[in-house]
Amino acid sequence: MKLQSKLISLLVFLLVLGGCTTSDKQETKSDAPFVWEGANVYFLLTDRFNNGDQSNDVNFDRTQKTAKLRGFEGGDIKGVTQKIKEGYFNNLGINAIWMTPITEQIHGAVDEGTGATYGFHGYWAKDWTALDPNFGTKADLAELVETAHAHGIRILLDGVINHTGPATEKDPAWEESWVRTCPTCDYTSYKTTIECTLTNNLPDVKTESTQEVDIPAELAKKWKAEGRYDEEMAELDAFFKRTGYPRTPRFYLIKWLCDYILEFGIDGYRADTVKHTEESVWADLKKECEYAFRTWKQDHPEKVLDDNDFYLVGEVYNFNISAAKAFDFGDKKVNYYDYGFNSMINFEFKYNATTNYEDLFSRYSTILNEELKTVGVLNYLTSHDDGSPFDSSRSKTYETATKLLLCPGTSQVYYGDESARSLEIEGTQGDATLRSFMNWEDIAKDAKTQALLQHWQKLGQFRSNHPAVGAGVHQMISAKPYVFSRSFAQENYQDYVVVALDLEKGKKEIPVSGFEEGTQLRDAYSGKIVKVLDSKVSLDSDFSVALFEKIN
Repeated sequence: MKLQSKLISLLVFLLVLGGCTTSDKQETKSDAPFVWEGANVYFLLTDRFNNGDQSNDVNFDRTQKTAKLRGFEGGDIKGVTQKIKEGYFNNLGINAIWMTPITEQIHGAVDEGTGATYGFHGYWAKDWTALDPNFGTKADLAELVETAHAHGIRILLDGVINHTGPATEKDPAWEESWVRTCPTCDYTSYKTTIECTLTNNLPDVKTESTQEVDIPAELAKKWKAEGRYDEEMAELDAFFKRTGYPRTPRFYLIKWLCDYILEFGIDGYRADTVKHTEESVWADLKKECEYAFRTWKQDHPEKVLDDNDFYLVGEVYNFNISAAKAFDFGDKKVNYYDYGFNSMINFEFKYNATTNYEDLFSRYSTILNEELKTVGVLNYLTSHDDGSPFDSSRSKTYETATKLLLCPGTSQVYYGDESARSLEIEGTQGDATLRSFMNWEDIAKDAKTQALLQHWQKLGQFRSNHPAVGAGVHQMISAKPYVFSRSFAQENYQDYVVVALDLEKGKKEIPVSGFEEGTQLRDAYSGKIVKVLDSKVSLDSDFSVALFEKIN
């Protein structure tokens, strides 16, 4: 079926962001298919992006004073939905949003030496079957997914199977049949990366266990107090009857994660801490996710965006594109693509991005169209737990955008990349410095921030409009000026674009081989219209970037 989102996500011409507008509208490409290999993903911490409902800022008496940026700050699901409705993501060319986990977190705080820390980040689950009220309600999530889909945007939730939240006075650890609390991983082998806890006091789910177990006593107590024990148990009975799976810990968690697909129609999962769990777990998860996604589509035919399957991208910490498909534990190698993953987060990109454009782009095009053909990587330059980002001082913000958004592969924009949100926050320790609240005031009032945002918007929209940019084949046309083409074909659809970088300002001639003589092109960066003569165009603009697309 044709993409419903094609007609929606690309019909965006005006940005309204507290007085900040985009001066050059983008032409639409209503026939452009969505492909995950070339998607533009926006990654945000739900608690740190936008506060859409101040009434849910404090729950479970989470009032203990915390270390800096270690407590809940009010961001929520409604805040994300609000920005979708405002057109913020469409104007950035975003066609998928990845949110940190929104399941109910431990109620207590953990003292990490520098002060208390709550589970604001979402990775300390207490109950996978409930949303944390700090993030919002299931009605809020339903509205988010529906609104995102109406704007041609897919929703990725963050799936955690490896561990529960830390044990606190308010959050007792589950039974030994469910979790281990020691030893701590030393990462010297496959076994000591998996059958262990990531850190002290982070109970590790025994996903390798073949012992059938009842639900944890604490969870049963909680469900009964909330009046939903019988309903949850009936659903579990139905799941295990349908699948024939044993009632072991891994399958309980898989069932709970798949419920978000069946109920809300989410489009994918970013799988957390993948290498710390047996690879077979992910194959089981993907199988059930695909079943749930097919079922949701059958039950909601009017809401189906496209024919894409459920998307699973894995966080195998330190996975590198150079290794192609193998991750080496030292005593064992694992190809996670064989276990259901469509893509892997690429931890190498920030190092590769220190090279010149051509070396970066040609290398990635070759790998993705040869060793990694049919699968993908998710490239990033900034993230929530990477303490050495490409540009920690935010001194290379334009270069960050250009290299990330024009490189082959799926791009991951970390919230605030586009607005130079500071990554160096005084008084923080560890990854907290990467997790400040989104700098909306700068976007609304600061001209320098607004100019940077427009650069991200123009590149992002061009990428969204043209799958050739992220999923196509790269070919250099000219070294000076630096000009390259990208070509993409899928069934009856073909896409071809030419990009020029590091241009002189003013009038210039640019080679654009690949377009027929006399073809009219639009420079999506300046908005200028040019004509191909002798495989060149003459462009008069004040920008160092040109993004050429054929005018339909």
